[in-house]
Amino acid sequence: MNPIVEAVAFFLGFLGWIMVGVALPNRYWRVSTVDGNVITTSTIYENLWMSCATDSIGIHNCRDFPSLLALSGYIQASRALMIASIVMGTFGLVATLVGMQCSKIGGDNYVFKGRVAGIGGVFFILQGLCTMIAVSWYAFNITQEFFDPLYPGTKYEIGEGLYIGWSSATLALCGGCCLLCACKLGTTSDKILYSYHPATRGTGYSGTPVSQGPPSQYGRNAYV
Repeated sequence: MNPIVEAVAFFLGFLGWIMVGVALPNRYWRVSTVDGNVITTSTIYENLWMSCATDSIGIHNCRDFPSLLALSGYIQASRALMIASIVMGTFGLVATLVGMQCSKIGGDNYVFKGRVAGIGGVFFILQGLCTMIAVSWYAFNITQEFFDPLYPGTKYEIGEGLYIGWSSATLALCGGCCLLCACKLGTTSDKILYSYHPATRGTGYSGTPVSQGPPSQYGRNAYV
């Protein structure tokens, strides 16, 4: 493993993990559109947990979704995926921290540490995939309702929370790919340490007789 690549991958994964924590409670996952409205008296914005509204004088009013089972399926799935993303990112940070060469955790077995760092890269990739699926699925439903002329409810546009989620997923995927591409699980030359044994005249380092020339292909009786 290259220590610089490890440090960069750990930083990307950590930054992506922080941004997941920022995107999850963000209230602006979708915002009511003003397209086609001449006068707008209120703005509605929602995330995975609550719906809020603000009027023209700036008064905010928020309420949590009353029932989990009454929510749309994609909102429930997005909740589960975002929570799983935070869990995967936590495992990835711990595994990468243990597997880094500059870390004293795990001893000096660099083959083992390289494998642990590779597992951390897998967790980062899973984190990025969970986040990407959640925010993309949520955005797909927003755009589908927006362009449906027969949709009777309030139409929304993509909010800043989704952009934070996409950025988080990209950082986590980049960090995980860096770890997997740079992770060397160990080759034969890495595992075997060759030691130099200086030989004295007629004997080896351990006192074992050493031949000074190539072995003869003929016995003594071959010469007349």
